[in-house]
Amino acid sequence: MDLEARLLGAQQSEHPQELRLWLRLLTCTQLVEKKVRTQLRQQFDTTLPRFDLLSQLERSPQGLKMNELSRRMMVSGGNITGITDQLVNEGLVERIAVDNDRRAFRVCLTEQGRKVFSTMALQHEAWIVQAFAGLKVTEIATLYKLLGKVKQHSLKES
Repeated sequence: MDLEARLLGAQQSEHPQELRLWLRLLTCTQLVEKKVRTQLRQQFDTTLPRFDLLSQLERSPQGLKMNELSRRMMVSGGNITGITDQLVNEGLVERIAVDNDRRAFRVCLTEQGRKVFSTMALQHEAWIVQAFAGLKVTEIATLYKLLGKVKQHSLKES
């Protein structure tokens, strides 16, 4: 039983449509994420947090400081340090000292890291496309537009 069914039970009509929509979004997100996590583990022997860290670095060719990685990924510095240590040991990222700050390092993808991430990113994209294969192109565009309206409203409220 998924999150939506567990939380709403058989009496879904008793709950506001907005609540049911929210739980449907969460359920869909969890289902897609579970599939991505499983595929990353099976095909690349890696985890979603490691993929996310590599993704952040791929978008920042000059590298990122550890605290910036932590902020962007919304996890603790300790988590970033552990993942970075593993990726350094595998030769996928490197730490580079920051001038004028002996305590700080920039983390950058190595050439090997770029190649490995590129392969993973292409496959990741295919998994996401497959997750939405049940929708028509027009339905995807409409859903994207509607969720954009939710996002804008939420940003105004915060």
